[in-house]
Amino acid sequence: MRNPADLGDMAALRAEIDATDKALSALLGHRARLISRAAELKAENGWPARIADRVDEVIANAMAHAEAEGYDPALAETLWRELVEWSIRREETALGRE
Repeated sequence: MRNPADLGDMAALRAEIDATDKALSALLGHRARLISRAAELKAENGWPARIADRVDEVIANAMAHAEAEGYDPALAETLWRELVEWSIRREETALGRE
C-alpha cells in the first residue's frame, strides 16, 4: 500500500484505489471460503448459523479496528453487519436451514 501523501495526481490516486479494491475483493473471497468452512464445522457439531455472542464480537472487533485505522467506526459497523448477515444466510443455506 502506498502512502496517500505520496500520490501526486489523480491518476496515481485512482490506480491505488483500484489496487486497494482488488485486494479487498481477494480478502472478501477468502472470508467467504472461511464461512463455507465454518458452515461445515457447524453442521458437524449441530451448531446454528447464528451465534449471537459471536456476531456481537465480530461487530465490536470491526469497530475497534476502524478506530485504530482512522476511519469511522459507524461505517465499519454498517459494513460488517451486512457482511455478517450475508455470512449467516450463506451458512443457513449450507446447513439446509434457509
